[in-house]
Amino acid sequence: MSLPHAILTALLERPSAGLDLTRRFDRSIGYFWSASHQQIYRELGKLEAEGQIRAIPAAQPTRGQKKSYEVLPAGRAELERWTAAAQDPKPHRDTMLLRLRAAAVVGTEGLEADLRRHLDLHRRQLAEYEEIQERDFPPGNHSAQARLQHLVLRAGIELETFWTRWLTEALEEFAELPDS
Repeated sequence: MSLPHAILTALLERPSAGLDLTRRFDRSIGYFWSASHQQIYRELGKLEAEGQIRAIPAAQPTRGQKKSYEVLPAGRAELERWTAAAQDPKPHRDTMLLRLRAAAVVGTEGLEADLRRHLDLHRRQLAEYEEIQERDFPPGNHSAQARLQHLVLRAGIELETFWTRWLTEALEEFAELPDS
């Protein structure tokens, strides 16, 4: 149910055409709520049919012109309702953790190399988040919107910091395992 809310959030931040919206998902919202381009376009159609968004009328209709969308009062009300509603945290599901548990009973063949690959990926993601923080959130930007967006980014930084630390420890543990 959260994809429509992610789209409403993005459109309230800045009305956008579908392609621009998918690019924004690739660069920001997608870091914590991913969706394929097809999912986004399908959801745009649903939101428009439900009267929560509308295509912004073009000054001059042009064939093949991209439709830009904006949020209507019903969409804003839905986003406000959803934001205020209580939600329980979802149980964490991670394939790597499950694979480690399985390795305890079937052996660790190939897993150490993938742990190293994951560590590299998390280090790169952490570096990217830190670059975004430095570029987009300089000291002194105290608007409520900037503070909340920075809070989300800091959560990503903390998660990537956790994973890099944990994967480093896991690899140290692997080095001490007896050969199976």
